[in-house]
Amino acid sequence: MPWLIFIGPKPRRAAFVATVLFQGMIGSTGNYTFFNLLTVVLALSLLDDKVWRRVLPSRLRDIITSARPAQTSPGPGAKVRTALGLALLVLAVGTLWATVFAARLPGVDTALRLLSPLESVNSYGLFRVMTTTRQEIVIEGSDDGNSWREYRFRYKPGEVTSRPGFIEPHQPRLDWQMWFAALATFRSTPWFQGLLVRLLQGSPDVLGLLAENPFPDHPPRYVRALLYDYHFSTWDERRATGAWWVRDSAGSYSPVLGFQDSPAP
Repeated sequence: MPWLIFIGPKPRRAAFVATVLFQGMIGSTGNYTFFNLLTVVLALSLLDDKVWRRVLPSRLRDIITSARPAQTSPGPGAKVRTALGLALLVLAVGTLWATVFAARLPGVDTALRLLSPLESVNSYGLFRVMTTTRQEIVIEGSDDGNSWREYRFRYKPGEVTSRPGFIEPHQPRLDWQMWFAALATFRSTPWFQGLLVRLLQGSPDVLGLLAENPFPDHPPRYVRALLYDYHFSTWDERRATGAWWVRDSAGSYSPVLGFQDSPAP
């Protein structure tokens, strides 16, 4: 599809339509915040004047036409831009080569290292490798170490009866980071350790990020984090139980934590 951009007006319009449809499909199945919207805005530049004359109101067309600058010769700056563009193309090809074939091109690799602080050429990709399972962390608190109550988040899966919602382009930072924390370990995620400490302290700022505080009168004496495998329920299961999710225990994510004057059981 991207190669259609360089062929001519009609293929370029086809590339625009395909890009918008593709971004719509991505946006309807995953939350990439404003990435899809930015891509669509960039794709608008693929439409030529003939298309805009058809879709824009006549008054707006007149304003744009009157403000159009006079045609000038390209000048020496065009050659500089062309040279820089070709250089970036070579570097981009070298980055792609290293990613696909796990091999580096000597000269290109040196140039990439020198230009790396500028971050102009990189191998950035939106989840080039996707996980095939969904593990979620569930945080619980307790006053006695025997009876546990679950903290509910605003957006991430928790209770199995909670229906998934469409919230993009908003992407809540805490709920989003909880997904990444589930891909790591408790010991390697210091911010999550701090989150549990704040829950033990009853921090209003942290509790305000959650959908529900199961300890409205006082902070819990102990907290823990469990790991669950989540997957969508079947149509029959949803009709019978009203559950959108089915979750299976995957063990503990963190030890039971409490302050020193309240030793964990």
